[in-house]
Amino acid sequence: MNRKPIANRFLSLLLICHLSFICHTVSVAQKLSPSARISLITYGPGDDDISSVFGHTEIRIIDPVLGIDRDYSYGGFDYSADYFIIKFLRGTLPYFLTAHNLYQVIYYYQQNNRSIREQRLELSPTQRQQLFSALEKNYLPENRLYRYEFYYDNCSTRPRDMIVDVCGDSLTIPSRSRMTGKSYRDLMNDYLNERPWYQLGMNLAIGWPADEQTDGWRAMYLPNQVYDQFAHATVRKANGQLVPLVEGEQTIFAAQKLFRQQVPFFFDPDVVFTILGIIVALFTIRRYMVAGKVDRRFDRLLFGIVGFFGWFLLIMWMIRDDGVTGWNPTLLYMMPLHLPLIFWATSARSTARRRTLYFGSTSVLILAGILLSKIPGGFDVVFPLTLLIRCIVNMQPARKGRQTPMLID
Repeated sequence: MNRKPIANRFLSLLLICHLSFICHTVSVAQKLSPSARISLITYGPGDDDISSVFGHTEIRIIDPVLGIDRDYSYGGFDYSADYFIIKFLRGTLPYFLTAHNLYQVIYYYQQNNRSIREQRLELSPTQRQQLFSALEKNYLPENRLYRYEFYYDNCSTRPRDMIVDVCGDSLTIPSRSRMTGKSYRDLMNDYLNERPWYQLGMNLAIGWPADEQTDGWRAMYLPNQVYDQFAHATVRKANGQLVPLVEGEQTIFAAQKLFRQQVPFFFDPDVVFTILGIIVALFTIRRYMVAGKVDRRFDRLLFGIVGFFGWFLLIMWMIRDDGVTGWNPTLLYMMPLHLPLIFWATSARSTARRRTLYFGSTSVLILAGILLSKIPGGFDVVFPLTLLIRCIVNMQPARKGRQTPMLID
């Protein structure tokens, strides 16, 4: 018996059944019943990792007639993606749209003490259908990936844009063009005050684009901003009636108000770098005033480390596509060229003129960095001043009765 035709017919039958199932699913997805509802789900900030600090937004579609209860989330990404760290740093890590039932994830958010709030939206049947169709189209494998940009295109702005698009001119958000009085950086730091090391790291990496002042529209890169501004938005119905966009809201899970464990005092970055500055200052004064010496190896270590981090920040500026790491004033005192120029300035053949040129130029850049940097806390004053102390002592002329300080190993 020839088994190949039978196998082919069997595979063809399976394919036909599969295609029929897909076509049936799509056809059902394209026809919401009049009972369908659209909601905006807002998850509160969490402590599980840095990606959870700012909260999350999803669109929920419920149709009891069709048995649909689905949340669409633009926050998916693959930890196992090739070159994950490089793509993450470059801002080229692809994010994607996922779909799930709210009750599949509710336990996770409860366990992590993250609030879940729902806003039911007053959308017409046509608008509901358009939104559902657009989400389903975005969910297709060829469409679900997108380029995530922290301030400009993320898991909060995407749901906002989808809802605004289907509402068109009928939607009014009163605070849309109203200036918030805060920059992107300021709004970000509101969520990082209790995470000082995260706050320091992120502020070191971002540049002047993050200091752009935001209006209501730009501020909605944060989920809570979308929630708050939608709560005051209105939509005009087909009969001309103006009604609130949010017809009702509920708290599905209220996070408990817990006492957050503070970073131990001596591990706070401001304290750590203040202590470091004091140690460097005392060491410098003792070596110079008592022994009349400046330590070549110490300067190589200190400015070499600073230069290494400077190169990292410069590379971040060069490779990021969203531009938020560009024009970073931190680079004025964390100048990449410290590595290798510190070795040029402190070599055995170095002259007083060479040292003065290097450390004098560095001092000017440090002072400019202090004036222009906008990192919260005291780091961008204390740490540059620590470097400035080493610059000043390296430029000191010979004291009366002493030789010009020599660099020693």
